[in-house]
Amino acid sequence: MFASEVTAQPHENFVFNPRKYVCHKATGNITIDGLMNEEDWKKQPWTEDFVDIEGNLKPPPLQNTKVKMLWDENYFYIFARLEEKDIWASLTQRDTVIFKENDFEVFIDPDGDTHLYYEFEMNALNTVWDLLLIKPYRDGGPQITGWDIAGLQSSTHIEGTLNNSSDSDRYWNAELAFSWQSLIEAVPGRTKPADGDQWRINFSRVNWQLQRAGNGYTKKFNPTTGRPYPEYNWVWTEQGRINMHQPETWGYVQFTNEQPGTAVSFINKKEEIIKWRLRKVYYDEKKFFAVNCKYTNEIADKDFQVYVNPLGFLVTYEGNDGTWNIREDGKVWKSK
Repeated sequence: MFASEVTAQPHENFVFNPRKYVCHKATGNITIDGLMNEEDWKKQPWTEDFVDIEGNLKPPPLQNTKVKMLWDENYFYIFARLEEKDIWASLTQRDTVIFKENDFEVFIDPDGDTHLYYEFEMNALNTVWDLLLIKPYRDGGPQITGWDIAGLQSSTHIEGTLNNSSDSDRYWNAELAFSWQSLIEAVPGRTKPADGDQWRINFSRVNWQLQRAGNGYTKKFNPTTGRPYPEYNWVWTEQGRINMHQPETWGYVQFTNEQPGTAVSFINKKEEIIKWRLRKVYYDEKKFFAVNCKYTNEIADKDFQVYVNPLGFLVTYEGNDGTWNIREDGKVWKSK
């Protein structure tokens, strides 16, 4: 999903509290059929129910959505259930902009630096759009639509009838297997996750208001504007604004070698608070630049070092484990 205002930040009352999920290692083969028949899936817990992308600024979602995750030596597995009384999809061409209709979306940033991340979208017809983002749109990042997830497996299962407005449906499932062969392209060292590693991830669901059109559906139009009513954006962890291209506000997935059904605690890392503090300085620098056409070294807390020039800035924080940095294009990293 594109952002309408790519330079803005979460609303002023936004609280940084991304959701967290422990992803267990599958003990057997996972068949990508949209059915979740395997014991590993049955033992693996669901995420929390999705919320509105703007959090409490908007009403809660009208229909429930939740996700499960698993992994093994070859794949990262995702299973989503989307409750839906009107299952609608017509797009059939790969790499079409799927969110122009109802869809399910996955966003993955393996190393959490907000650069070089993945976006994936699919509809109930199992039509997919996969793309690679060099950096967020707000930071001038292009999208590479020609990039494909090598070895991708995907499937859907519908409890209801597709594109039939004469009845009421129950839900549709999306089941995915992302190969590590493709995902590690954005991982330093090109390595698969190890036990305890954490990646940034989020999920989105775009839902449009529909109206009956014969036996099928069309988007519901606002008679005043003559345009479709705005879509709903429901997500796993809130973004504080209508913009999925904020990797710093996505959730966390922690990989464990333990099998499904085993209790494993999520590890809260102090470095994530440091990175968020750096991000807030980045936001302030962008706001200052928008007014003054230059950056400043006078807006950060005293425990930060800020270096500016006519084209950009660098903010650093000296931690116990090294120096954390953020620059004008939003990239965050640790140096020794």
